[in-house]
Amino acid sequence: MTYAQFNRFCRALAATTHVVQWGGAHVWKVGGKVFAIGGWEAGEEAHITFKVSDLSFELLKARRGLRPAPYLASRGLKWIQHYAKPGLSDGDLKAYLRQSHALVAQGLSKKKRVALGLAEASAPHHQGRPQRSRTPARGASLRSST
Repeated sequence: MTYAQFNRFCRALAATTHVVQWGGAHVWKVGGKVFAIGGWEAGEEAHITFKVSDLSFELLKARRGLRPAPYLASRGLKWIQHYAKPGLSDGDLKAYLRQSHALVAQGLSKKKRVALGLAEASAPHHQGRPQRSRTPARGASLRSST
C-alpha cells in the first residue's frame, strides 16, 4: 500500500481528519484521537502504524515486516507498525486500519460519538422487546413465595 492509497482509504472512514505533523507523517484521527499514522521513515515500503487489540498485538508483533510501533509500544500502548515486506497484504492492512478506527472511536465519549455520527455503529442493537433483568430487585427475597 502506498501513502496515497493509505490516505485515500483513511479519508473514506467515518468522521476522520488528517493532519501532517511529527516531521511529515500523515496522521489520521477520529474525534481528535489518532488511529493511524503513515510515515516517519523513508523507504521502499510505506511505514503504516495503527492501534490493535491485545490479541492482535500478540499475533502481529513478531511477524516479518511488522513490529511494535516505535515510540508508542515502548510506552505500553498496543500499536503495530507495518514497515517492510512481507508484512500485511493490502486487504489485511485495510482490515486492521478499520479495526484501529473502531477501537479509537469506541474510546470516545458517547456525546462525542453522537456528534460525529458514530454512536449507532458502536452501540449494541436490540431487536424485539428488552429482556428482563435476572437479578432480583434490591430487597427482594431469593426464595420462592410458594
